[in-house]
Amino acid sequence: MSEYRTLRVERPRPGVVLAILDRPGRMNAMTFEMFEELPHLCAEVEDDPDARVLVLTGAGRGFSAGLDLDDAAKLAGMGVVEMLDGQERWVAGIAAFRGLSKPVIAAVNGPAAGAGMALTLVADLRIASTQARFGTAFVRIGLSGGDVGMSWMLPRIVGLTNAAEMLLTGELVDAERAERIGLVSAVVEPDELLDAAFARADAIVANSPFGVRLTKQVLYKNVDAPSFEAAIEIENRNQVLITRSEDMWEALAAFREKRSPRWTGR
Repeated sequence: MSEYRTLRVERPRPGVVLAILDRPGRMNAMTFEMFEELPHLCAEVEDDPDARVLVLTGAGRGFSAGLDLDDAAKLAGMGVVEMLDGQERWVAGIAAFRGLSKPVIAAVNGPAAGAGMALTLVADLRIASTQARFGTAFVRIGLSGGDVGMSWMLPRIVGLTNAAEMLLTGELVDAERAERIGLVSAVVEPDELLDAAFARADAIVANSPFGVRLTKQVLYKNVDAPSFEAAIEIENRNQVLITRSEDMWEALAAFREKRSPRWTGR
């Protein structure tokens, strides 16, 4: 993979790419440069047939403190057109993960605020360290709580009431409450975090690539499906497609023969 200035990319086990936000001296605050690098990371993972799951985490004590204050100070000098162009680029850095056909797991090792929290929301699964904290932050610095997709993603994950409280107050939510409201699926000790994330990644990698791809697709299509009938149509399409794949028949053969399947991605 490419060399990045704000990220560190590793391959800790087969099928798994680990991307680390790598500005620990600034609590991995997101710079304009990082926002530009994130879509490139997603494109490389998407195009890599050996990459089955992407795990995101932060270096040091935090996941990400949100927009770096040095870059935030530059906003005052931007005209409206320049600001809109920038806003669209920054959102694209977050949204790239939503478009990724491969699952994303956020291993939230510490505070995740503002755009840093939004980056956890675009993950398909979130696992938190006991040291994790989540904050929407925007309203506390004079901005709207709806930024980089937060107002769309958060209510779908934690429900409207919890989302309203978080967005309107900007208060931090600790790991225990995050698990209680469904923001994360598990909370573990800090030294267990990556192992827990890798265990979930391994469970996904054990399934067929095409099956995982279509499952992620149907999940996000149908969460906003206009009707039960519309949801069923997408499910039917996907099931017909996957029965034409070699991997589906390999899975059946492996089950009968009591062995692990050998996926080809076809």
